[in-house]
Amino acid sequence: MKSQSEKAELLRTYHKNKETFVIPNPWDIGSARLLALAGFKALATSSAGYAFTRGLPDNSIGRDQMMLHLAEIVSATDLPVSADLENGFGDAPEEAAETIRQAAATGVVGGSIEDATGRADDPLYALDFAVERVRAAVEAARSLPFPFTLTARAENYLVGRADLADTIRRLQAYQEAGADVLYAPGLKTRDEIAEIVRSVDRPVNVLMGLQGALLSVDDLAALGVRRISVGGSLARAALGALVRAAGEIHERGTFTYSSEAASNADINALFAKAAHTWGTK
Repeated sequence: MKSQSEKAELLRTYHKNKETFVIPNPWDIGSARLLALAGFKALATSSAGYAFTRGLPDNSIGRDQMMLHLAEIVSATDLPVSADLENGFGDAPEEAAETIRQAAATGVVGGSIEDATGRADDPLYALDFAVERVRAAVEAARSLPFPFTLTARAENYLVGRADLADTIRRLQAYQEAGADVLYAPGLKTRDEIAEIVRSVDRPVNVLMGLQGALLSVDDLAALGVRRISVGGSLARAALGALVRAAGEIHERGTFTYSSEAASNADINALFAKAAHTWGTK
């Protein structure tokens, strides 16, 4: 198994290379191993995907429980893992910094801090305060004995404030505060994404898997996007299949959903291969 420092260097290299890469988002050990077997070279956790496995909505998991989840995902494969750390599990800059330190202790080699407050009446931190939070997270990341890749997120579009100018202001400020990667989830159009990429001097992550956002990897690479994640969309795809199957059974009394299900033999073979490759942690 690679050391944490080796994984950290790999993740840095992927961001420095000119090739656009996809960093998909597993929600448990099984999905992490299947994504690794599919050939992806790094993984990112999904706060929403994990919350769904607990029967909870997004942003309902506390920091202690999230750290246990991160450790599970890290243990699942030998790939570098970046963590969805929400808003750092607290308002104060020191809470963001402490979250970075705790996340690093689980074995992840990167993570994101967002500027959403979690409060419907005041959904975004004021810019100056948001910058303080990113700066504190960056300082915590730089204090680690390996190169932790810190992603700063501007949440305007996800909280219903589709203001491109303010999103750019925030990302530029987070760049100046030392963030390694910049991320504005919720962008859907080529023009918006291209403007973000032109406006900053850091690798940009773009979220795909949202309804209405149908650009391909090649499309995004042509726009200068360095990294593509899919958030909770893989978990939602799996849960969507379950909901449809349950509805068919309950409402129609039929079982045609099974024609689209992977075979027991195929899944057993995949997980046997995963266990052989990474052990049975």
